[in-house]
Amino acid sequence: MSPDPSSLAVLAQLVRWEMETLAYPAGEWVRPVAGGHQVAIIGAGQSGIALALALRRARIDDVVLLDALPEGASQVWTGFARMHTLRTPRHVLGPEMGIPSLSVRAWYEARHGAEAWAALRRIPRVHWQDYLDWLRATLGLSVRWNTRVNAITPGEPFTLATSGGEIRARHVVLATGIEGLGAWTIPPALLAIPGSHRAHTADPIDFAALAGRRVLVLGAGASAFDNAATALEAGAASVTMLVRRSALPRVNPYRWMEFPGFLNQFAELPDRLKWAFMRRIFGMNQPPPQDTFSRCAVHPNFHLHLGAPVDAARFEDGEIALDTPRGVFVGDFLIIGTGFAQDLSARPELSAIAPHAALWRDRFTPPPGEEDAVLGGFPYLDPSFAFTGDAPWLARLRACTFGAMLSNAGAGGISPLGPTIRRIAAGIEREIFLSQAEGHLADLHAYAEPELTDLRLASDPGNAE
Repeated sequence: MSPDPSSLAVLAQLVRWEMETLAYPAGEWVRPVAGGHQVAIIGAGQSGIALALALRRARIDDVVLLDALPEGASQVWTGFARMHTLRTPRHVLGPEMGIPSLSVRAWYEARHGAEAWAALRRIPRVHWQDYLDWLRATLGLSVRWNTRVNAITPGEPFTLATSGGEIRARHVVLATGIEGLGAWTIPPALLAIPGSHRAHTADPIDFAALAGRRVLVLGAGASAFDNAATALEAGAASVTMLVRRSALPRVNPYRWMEFPGFLNQFAELPDRLKWAFMRRIFGMNQPPPQDTFSRCAVHPNFHLHLGAPVDAARFEDGEIALDTPRGVFVGDFLIIGTGFAQDLSARPELSAIAPHAALWRDRFTPPPGEEDAVLGGFPYLDPSFAFTGDAPWLARLRACTFGAMLSNAGAGGISPLGPTIRRIAAGIEREIFLSQAEGHLADLHAYAEPELTDLRLASDPGNAE
């Protein structure tokens, strides 16, 4: 169905009206930064858009939005995300930051009709990207595309060395995606497989080239199943999925999390409870959505092997061989769905940051029996998502990525996006005001704009005033 330009135009008018209606207080208050910006947001996806909007509503307008991709290039939702629909329920909120006309429902009904929304179970991922593109355009957000941040040098302000030159900003927010504070992982044993015959689920993959090939998939997360299904639908001769666990998870703890108290106030919990909650949630893991599992299960050439961790890998005569406790599995191409790790040292742009930033293992000792090396590697963030550690400038560097999950239950994902962005924006607003308070006090002393201007009295006609 083609978009209805008239409906979208009416919606754009409503956006302007609602934003004007909700614009109080609207006084300009942020002093400029000499030779730089107040805020640099690295990443112009859903988190970057939402944060730019939240800062605008706080009248923090000196914001530069950067993205490494060229304008119009495939974003996450039209790139390595290979599901048909979002995993999040359709009624999710977040990027609109309390403006009803900016919600995905308002956009979807304007573009596809109210009946289409009523019939929708989950939002197609390509429609979600269309919505984000519309949101960015409607808000008039200026993005410096094709600008990769290669290094962040601490200071007052920070200096960002980018592919487009140096940028300076007092506050920096990393809205760099799920792997923004680490890297996608490949088990060392799999490096024996040539790069031409393997790919991570986050990599570009030519699925058409897999037609008629035997595909091996390692992992059982939703993205592993998405890639397996895409290979099957592209005509793979067979897809064999190898899973370390002895059983697939059936219950999704992330759905349990979706209530106001948890998402809004988790950041205020003591460390002991944060650790206990996230250790349980991570331990439960997420199952693939039923629709995703069924995309694979309907194919008779799909094979699932549980309790089959890879012990060794070989590449011989153009063929991949993976040794597991369940036997040796052979194939022509390997897709690796083993997730990512939190590791600041894996990010070149954070090389000057990592030595100073505190991790959870630096600040918290779990009770006996609750040790977890993975959780210990997460950054220890304050409730405004700012880094902590041995340098004061860390308070002006914030993470809107999965690395914030343990500290604040915020991950840059869709479900916790609203609470995450509100805390980040409030933290930036707080720091700016406190740092400029002396100047505002001086302004108050100099303030002399009269509000009472007519002092004439009917009882005193001769009063010149």
